[in-house]
Amino acid sequence: MGKAARDQSARDRIKAQREEQRQKERLKRIATITTVAVVALGAVGAGWWYAAQGSKPEEATGALAPITVAEDGSVVMAKTGVDKPVLDVYEDFQCPACKALEETSGATIKNLAAEGKAKVVYHPITIFPQEMNKGVTRGNSVRAGAASRCVPGGAPWSKYHDRLFKGQPSETVEGFKIGDLVAWGKDAGVTDPGFEKCVTDQQKAATHIAYSTKVLESAKLQGTPTLKLNGTEVSNDVAFKPGDLRKAVLDAANQPATR
Repeated sequence: MGKAARDQSARDRIKAQREEQRQKERLKRIATITTVAVVALGAVGAGWWYAAQGSKPEEATGALAPITVAEDGSVVMAKTGVDKPVLDVYEDFQCPACKALEETSGATIKNLAAEGKAKVVYHPITIFPQEMNKGVTRGNSVRAGAASRCVPGGAPWSKYHDRLFKGQPSETVEGFKIGDLVAWGKDAGVTDPGFEKCVTDQQKAATHIAYSTKVLESAKLQGTPTLKLNGTEVSNDVAFKPGDLRKAVLDAANQPATR
């Protein structure tokens, strides 16, 4: 290898190392923002939180819009022919604030899709870097996210999604054990013959991590949960108020199309 080639190779390595470091620093910033929000949410307590928002959670009707899993792992919940407004839901199964959003506005989101009022797109991602809690948090998140990708779609996906949040472990302990992830899938009605092996072998883990990295960059997320309505981020003041969230979505649906 000539001197010029060696110099170029060295420059490429330095560039790659710098880019990797920038990515790590960005993820740490995101994790810090998310952790602060989680601590604040935990401090007020769920009951006070709901009361303070002045908007009680809706009752889930039980009806579900068709659910399909896209090739990239995002999940679309929408009635046939409904393509707007689009409500994107960015969430991490290990994120306590995401669990709180699900408990607060999860039924509203599902109801809006079932009523044909919105096209809902879920983006399960892993946001916490591996350095947190010596890798425990990310390990939990990746296992759950990868397992959710093993569900082909339909009502079992929604049930599994809800069960993951219900069974969310503490951030300080190892959770989302493989045996539980498999059992919860069967309880949710997953019948795909490859589901158990997919979960046990964590076949979708690498794909899940790659998708998470891509989404964090492309969607410019500052933390989870994040809701976006037609591409515009929904403030937490609205996202955690089911009544206000419903109004925002209905208002967006009634807006005239732009040319």
